[in-house]
Amino acid sequence: MAATMTSLTRAHAARLGTASMPRALTAREKDTGRPFGTASYIPLSESILFVAIPFLIALAGLSSAQAAGTGNGTAAGSQGVNAPYPQWYTGSLVSPSGALTKKGVFAWEPYFAYSQPVGNLDSVGRAAPIKDRAHMVSSFTLYKYSITNSISLQMTPTISYGWRHGGYGGTTSGAKMGDLPVDVMWRYLDADPRRYIPALSLFVGVAFPAGDYTKLGRAEDGVGTGTYTFRLALTEQSTYTLPGHHELRLRTWGTFRRALTQAHIADISSYGTSAGFRGLAHPGMYGESGFSLEYGINQKWVIAMDLARDWANGARVRGYNARGKYQDTLGQASGDWVIAPAVEYNWSPRFGIIAGVTAIFAGHNTGQVISPQFAFNSVF
Repeated sequence: MAATMTSLTRAHAARLGTASMPRALTAREKDTGRPFGTASYIPLSESILFVAIPFLIALAGLSSAQAAGTGNGTAAGSQGVNAPYPQWYTGSLVSPSGALTKKGVFAWEPYFAYSQPVGNLDSVGRAAPIKDRAHMVSSFTLYKYSITNSISLQMTPTISYGWRHGGYGGTTSGAKMGDLPVDVMWRYLDADPRRYIPALSLFVGVAFPAGDYTKLGRAEDGVGTGTYTFRLALTEQSTYTLPGHHELRLRTWGTFRRALTQAHIADISSYGTSAGFRGLAHPGMYGESGFSLEYGINQKWVIAMDLARDWANGARVRGYNARGKYQDTLGQASGDWVIAPAVEYNWSPRFGIIAGVTAIFAGHNTGQVISPQFAFNSVF
């Protein structure tokens, strides 16, 4: 199913202008110590292109294989409630699933992850050692309910706990809840295998500012943006039967996020300000595009792999510091490439688990992070 923690941590990434990270690492942790400065923004036209490209690629390649059933799989409800399907899926680690396919179906999927920083990537993508090792464990849970056969509601709360090594900080003051995304999902095109047409879904939603972001007792507590954030995503899903009767499921997606409001910040905040600061912050736009492949070894066992490209513009921070000096700064734009291999095991059409790791292997102005994780998927 996997709407994944990556989508949530990318909400944090917009604060300081960083691209997405594997689940469980916030932008604040990844960017601590990075100075604000002049940075070019990724234009809106290019942002839209990031959303559209995966679908052009997917549609161009559909005629080269024989399409099988392209329902949303176990995690999205199409294989639940006594429906016989030859292949069972949980969904890959990063790819978002589309709208549920049967009215009244409820899906629940908790994730657990640990993030391990291993280095930094500079403005030209060169690797460098990391001094500020910001670790985090997170629990992310996806709740999804279908109100019709093609429209679903989705909510994805997350709770995290972080700490630092190397004398650069302490821990969060406790388990912290991040901003809360709520989405409406519409499958506007049903799959038609005979005509090689995939299932296409549209997500529209808002992330609510539920996480701490201002007047923090310690910098580690900054897990929110303080803004209402518009969320848009397009997803494609299709399944192909390969020789030997093995199923291969393809997903492509593009996401776009943009803050609808500004955050009023004071003292220590998620945006890197210090005691005595008073002002406003506006997170930069950010998003992701990617594709996933899930290969069925047999009915229960599946090998999955995601490849995603993330980007983010810098946050703009304006206000007065403790000395009364006016500041107007812009965070650095950044981007990264993420790969996520995983293994799925499904013991029924409605229940399964997935375990794997997400890793940033290339990018600029970003941290290199490895994040092992696992999830339990269920459909009722």
